Amino acid sequence: MELTNIIFYVFICITALSALYIMFTKNILYAAFALILTFVGLAGIFIFLGAEFIAVTQILVYVGGILILLVFGIMLTNRLSGKKVVSTTYHQWLGFLIAAGFFTLLFKGILAANFGTLGWTQNSSQITPSIEDFGLNLMTDYVLAFEIIGILLLIALIGAVRIAGNSRKEEENAA
Repeated sequence: MELTNIIFYVFICITALSALYIMFTKNILYAAFALILTFVGLAGIFIFLGAEFIAVTQILVYVGGILILLVFGIMLTNRLSGKKVVSTTYHQWLGFLIAAGFFTLLFKGILAANFGTLGWTQNSSQITPSIEDFGLNLMTDYVLAFEIIGILLLIALIGAVRIAGNSRKEEENAA
């Protein structure tokens, strides 16, 4: 086995293990740190798959901006209340069914995809993809995936507001 394959599998293991840790931990700060590790692992996978632009964007946008802001928010919330921020589970079975549905949808999409017709063949060493082609493909052929990602981010935002709203109600009832 080649060294590049070993490193690729290491990135896959890092990503999968940190994602599993996020699923099963109750400490939100540790989950945020594991999410940083998951995004770094995904960026490594993207680099090995030849998608350097997406890897750099992943690091800059998610790790560099959103997750650092999330970690600071959690740490400041911890400091103000003096208690550990711990998440509770809401509608665990419904979440499992939705996750299983998304997994099934993505798995069927991967099985139905014809990766041989992506434009990268063994004989074509002169193909130079551009950002313009990437943007055009993103907004025409892959617009459904782009919209699904937007919906998932909206669901995550609603979940964050719900978690923050419940902790405020508990503080008001205790006072």
